[in-house]
Amino acid sequence: MVQAVTLRLSLETLKTATDGDQVLQGNCLYASTLGFVDRRAPSHGDDMAYLLLYVDDIILATSSNRLRAWIISQSQIEFPMTDLGHLSYFMGIAVTRKPSYLLLFQEKYTQEILERACRPDISYALQQVCLFMHDPREPHYEALKRIMRYVQGLIDHGLHLYPTASHRLITYTDADWRGRPDTRRSTSGYCCFLGDNLVSWSSKRQHTLSKSSTEAKYRGVANFVSEACWLCNLLLELHCLLRQATIVYCDNVSAIYLSGNLVQHQRTKHVEMDIHFVREKVALGQDRVLHVPTRYQFADIFIKGLPRELFLEFRSSLSVRPPPVTPAGV
Repeated sequence: MVQAVTLRLSLETLKTATDGDQVLQGNCLYASTLGFVDRRAPSHGDDMAYLLLYVDDIILATSSNRLRAWIISQSQIEFPMTDLGHLSYFMGIAVTRKPSYLLLFQEKYTQEILERACRPDISYALQQVCLFMHDPREPHYEALKRIMRYVQGLIDHGLHLYPTASHRLITYTDADWRGRPDTRRSTSGYCCFLGDNLVSWSSKRQHTLSKSSTEAKYRGVANFVSEACWLCNLLLELHCLLRQATIVYCDNVSAIYLSGNLVQHQRTKHVEMDIHFVREKVALGQDRVLHVPTRYQFADIFIKGLPRELFLEFRSSLSVRPPPVTPAGV
């Protein structure tokens, strides 16, 4: 049960609410009057409700319709707000609910501001173009227009989310060693799935030079392991406890060997902190770094250009697809 709500706040109200601590304390105090408790409390009861607040927009998700209606009615007494019904649009993302899945897409937002559209299948292309945003040349404008034509042609594509009983994070991570011909910096990329659903992805240039492909790919592994810590904490806050180790797939055998080998080699001293960080998580049983053949390394879509057929296959594996065709008359 997911609902959208908007607060009707005056400009003067927003100007006076400048003390972040005061606002936070006030929100916590009001939440406690509704029966909310600290998630670290020993007992929580059967009812669950989550509120996602951005300025004056709220997403409210509850375990029952009764609880949702009660929270909205009580909040309307305290704050001027409008109930917008079932969630359909939030921060530029349209939400379509189907019996078996949710579809997140940006058709309206893309039509309004096409150049700001964000989808996992164009992360690498956008990352490359953004490197030249402060000093663009004609080829960069041509590349940007090509991206815009791609998005316009697939404007109905979106990210599909399906119900899943799996509470395990599975990630594919890779790096394109010396991919930038001008700086020889590497690009790291990863895609993370919770069950069958893509929940996090990244395409980012590494801050330092890597002296080998192993070094570049291991930095990519460490980059995600750090992100995994945050994701696990977020899921814990949502009372979704991960009882299995996070799987991190990498296609570099040497990088996988470093994650479990306690011997420090001279040639790996440049990534010593990353090595110790990942090894600690592996030793604690929180992460497992495993090998995946390059043919099935989905993270490649975030770090380099791919042949058309492989790109389309990987895009579909990320659940970026058009909505299913509905038969006529249904």
